[in-house]
Amino acid sequence: MGRVDHVHVVVMGCGRVGSAIARRLEEIGHSVAVIDQDPEAFRRLGPEFAGRQVTGLGFDRQTLLDAGIDSAGAFAAVSSGDNSNIISARVARETFGVEHVVARIYDSKRAEVYERMGIPSVATVPWTVNRLMRELLSVKVSELWREPTGKVLLMRVTVTDGWVGRPLAELEAASGARASWMVRFGEAQLPTPSTVMQTGDHLVMAVTDELTDRVHKVVENPPEGRH
Repeated sequence: MGRVDHVHVVVMGCGRVGSAIARRLEEIGHSVAVIDQDPEAFRRLGPEFAGRQVTGLGFDRQTLLDAGIDSAGAFAAVSSGDNSNIISARVARETFGVEHVVARIYDSKRAEVYERMGIPSVATVPWTVNRLMRELLSVKVSELWREPTGKVLLMRVTVTDGWVGRPLAELEAASGARASWMVRFGEAQLPTPSTVMQTGDHLVMAVTDELTDRVHKVVENPPEGRH
């Protein structure tokens, strides 16, 4: 398997979910800092945990800096308070420019508003660690390179669950983008339209600006039906 690139992740909230995520992230090779107001909460991390433990409020700038937010690739706000999670998530995204931000929000009406602001959240509990890990560690679509006239760009696309097992031609048809190459298990290869996408595949797709929104939508919302 290809290595997951090392990321520093800040987790706010050391409850059941926060501690499980922190341990899992560390197991797969990421560096982790956990923030909680209650120093007793860090016991949940267990004796093996080697990451940073920062006592404080997750939306306090200095607390976040102590946790290494300025070098973090991902931030998870999973304390028990919706408001704290929302504020912390916004500070991480807007003040520190953290790329992957997830907030746990129990109130589904609120969660919809934050989804629109680009902060993925899950309004249901129990909140699975796997879902969170997927949100935190996968950039679904990101711009890689733009050719000199600026008309065509290359985007990196992570194959999402709903596209697994489908031929590449379907994704190209739905998005209007063309796959230039594919990275599977860390090896780049030239796919064909009949190449069947697998979990963990990354595609590099050529698109124009008009198509970028469509690519995002199609990657996030695979077609219904059996494959």
